[in-house]
Amino acid sequence: MSTSPPIRVAIAGAGGRMGRMLLGLAAACPGLEVAGAFEIPGHPVVGNDLGNLIGGSPAGTTVGDDAAAAIGRADVLIEFTLPEPSLEHLRLAADRGCAVVLGTTGFTPEQQREIDRLAARVALLQASNMSVGVTVLSEVVEDVARRLGSAFDIEIVEAHHRKKKDAPSGTALTLARAAARGRQADLDRWATYGRSGTVGERPDEEIGIMALRGGDVVGDHTVYFYGAGERLELTHRAQSREAFASGAIRAAEWIAGRPPRAYAIRDVLFGE
Repeated sequence: MSTSPPIRVAIAGAGGRMGRMLLGLAAACPGLEVAGAFEIPGHPVVGNDLGNLIGGSPAGTTVGDDAAAAIGRADVLIEFTLPEPSLEHLRLAADRGCAVVLGTTGFTPEQQREIDRLAARVALLQASNMSVGVTVLSEVVEDVARRLGSAFDIEIVEAHHRKKKDAPSGTALTLARAAARGRQADLDRWATYGRSGTVGERPDEEIGIMALRGGDVVGDHTVYFYGAGERLELTHRAQSREAFASGAIRAAEWIAGRPPRAYAIRDVLFGE
């Protein structure tokens, strides 16, 4: 009986915490083959054996510093780095017909527009959070916002480790967009990012988004619905980056061979 060949993946940022976790999960996944793992030139892990990097036996393959070469060998690129290098890697992937699972956050509106254009050329799944729990939470938040209506005020609070570079988190923005869809509201108009001074009474349509940073928090998100005499709190707490990494691995298996267009993590979990 014939079996399908493994899906070849390239992993960007192989020396980072997420990159190493992705390497470990990909190496343990029977349906995947790590065709390339790369870092920026001069990074300490360049030249290291992939197996040794994740605490296993030598794999005979090393971390490289040539993104184009790694992406050229792969069916799917898994990208969790920073906005500028992510965009460069996406351009390379689009040129080579390599599908992309994109978990990088913090893109500017202009950068996001370029990502949207690239999705017309290659299968591209972008998600601010790849975890199953957050994906389901987004669906629930939209439904609750629609059912409660403007009688309940919506506030979102997120907390992350002290080294996170963007704020608010991409996940908080995803949840805010879900709430805005439920309310049929324009988030760009009604979002408030922190408050200071005499800000006046809170408009009914406002959606507040607050960011906390400290310690080694992996990622906590709570959506509050404040009503008269009651409140509803919906919370997701990530206890390990494995929640994000395992979702990305699942997405990589799913997106390989898909036609060019933009996909979302909910497509993987709930179907297109």
